[in-house]
Amino acid sequence: QVQLVESGGGSVQAGGSLRLSCAVSGFPFSTYGMAWFRQDPGKEREGVAVLDAYGITAYAKSVMGRFAISKDNAENTLYLQMNSLQPEDTAMYYCARSNYPVATMRVSDYNYWGQGTQVTVSS
Repeated sequence: QVQLVESGGGSVQAGGSLRLSCAVSGFPFSTYGMAWFRQDPGKEREGVAVLDAYGITAYAKSVMGRFAISKDNAENTLYLQMNSLQPEDTAMYYCARSNYPVATMRVSDYNYWGQGTQVTVSS
């Protein structure tokens, strides 16, 4: 079955960096769009970065220039490099698989989700 397992979260000070990983299994990784979302308690889940099956990426305005999404098809792993972290980046971060080769920022386009990894940035 489809499995997505995130890792790499933690606590850092503002200006620091973290690299999130998402190990996937149970489907042909190279043929689906993938994404990172985040959610704070009491807020809606929001798209952070997406990567479609053709290699095209897109980012939320709030993270553009600071975050980078990538993947290693041979390792079946999705990454999110996060630099210049700010307190407003604090959230639970989720890896998700799109229902299509394309990848959007719409939660409804994703049927498979990881359990999440917590990122906490202190000022």
